Amino acid sequence: MLIDWTPNAKDPIPLYQQIVQYMKSKIRTGDWPVNSKLPPQRELAHIFQVNRSTLVTALDELIADGLLESKRGSGMWIANNTWSLLASPSQVNWNSYTETGMYSPNLPTVQQINRSEFHPGIIRLGTGELSPELIPSGPLKDLLCTLPAKHSLGYEEPKGLLYLRQQISSYLKTFGIDTPPSSILIVSGALQALQLICFGLLPNESGVLLERPSYLLSLKLFQSSNTEFSGIPMDEEGIHLASLLQQKKHFPASLLYTIPCFQNPTGTLMSEQRRQALFELCQKELLPIIEDDVYRDLWIDTPPPAPLKARDKNGLVIYIGSLSKSLSPGLRIGWIAGPAPVIERLADMKMQNDYGSSSLSQWAAAEWLASGLHQQHLGEIRHQLKIRRDTALSILEMHFSDIATWQVPQGGFYIWLTLIHPISLQKLFKSALNAGLLLNPGNLYDPLANRQLRLSYSYASLPDIKNGLHRLSGLIRSLQGNG
Repeated sequence: MLIDWTPNAKDPIPLYQQIVQYMKSKIRTGDWPVNSKLPPQRELAHIFQVNRSTLVTALDELIADGLLESKRGSGMWIANNTWSLLASPSQVNWNSYTETGMYSPNLPTVQQINRSEFHPGIIRLGTGELSPELIPSGPLKDLLCTLPAKHSLGYEEPKGLLYLRQQISSYLKTFGIDTPPSSILIVSGALQALQLICFGLLPNESGVLLERPSYLLSLKLFQSSNTEFSGIPMDEEGIHLASLLQQKKHFPASLLYTIPCFQNPTGTLMSEQRRQALFELCQKELLPIIEDDVYRDLWIDTPPPAPLKARDKNGLVIYIGSLSKSLSPGLRIGWIAGPAPVIERLADMKMQNDYGSSSLSQWAAAEWLASGLHQQHLGEIRHQLKIRRDTALSILEMHFSDIATWQVPQGGFYIWLTLIHPISLQKLFKSALNAGLLLNPGNLYDPLANRQLRLSYSYASLPDIKNGLHRLSGLIRSLQGNG
């Protein structure tokens, strides 16, 4: 239920009455169909930016009018929208459509995170993207201003702008991947790459092996295709090979999905030895690999080992990269490098989906890579991420050393925090949100990760990292009964 409106405190109409009018309008137009559930009162008051008593007054009036119904233990629901109540004609029940569509809805917590990220004043302690402070807005703006005069901005060919694919081919060579432009597909970020692979290459009810925990487990999109996942545990060097081999004997997998560099959500960097052993095992088992390498450029201490794709001579690995993590998420430029038949198939699918990624974004990315600005930018980003990581680690040592454990990430965005004593992650998430802190609970990425949080040092400002983590430690102690 999308709510993008707040009452006007300077309007002579009382705040509660404005809320009543707004909600009646949403019900009348069918935006909020009968049997839709409202957010909890505390959350609703936060969205409307009013006192809870003001909200309750509005809800009571709507209940009295027969529009809302309070169900014990289940919250508030839309109860009616009939002519007698609203002088409105009968309406299509859009709930019956939304509940039977092909795509499953996001997890409720993921939906809440997506909505709350844009609340004013929220401190985003789990967001996996660069802070606006770290995006080179000035140089990008200058570059974008020159593009319309220099280039045609019509549709590009199915695989994407050739000039951009040539730049990416050269970039991939810098860490050992020798792939011609013809074997590269431009996509609208790594998420679209995964979607195309899932729906374009996997048979219905296929199986995917992946690390546990994994970012992929937080996305309902892939469950919509009846894909079944089987998680493989990790150690400090990456995915556990003996467990992988054992699991493959009992789980008919179509492919392996892995994030070897600064894994999401754990931040783990797969060692050189583990990469070689993993590649050899998958080659022996004829198990294709999807290598998601979007965090590669974000190393802090030392460059990571060569990609799995750099070892690939027989088309075993499909490689995913992106500028979303290292340059700008809003640019929406990523790529897939793989065998020619795979690229041809996925290019055809992409044309059916959106007729190609933004031409403006493709030209911007191509010019950015060709100019040499990207390597300069990466040097600055690594420096800033080191400052942020070290700041976060310092605060953790100060306030979390007796309540949690963690590993020091060598790059990327994430610290995988493990609480020593169990608490309800749902209660922590809600308590933190009410306190203006937005978290990513670990059980989004693995149902069994019920003591973990994915903390990010990449988005929040340095003062917010310090303040937010300090306050988070207090919330955890309160729920543990320690403070």
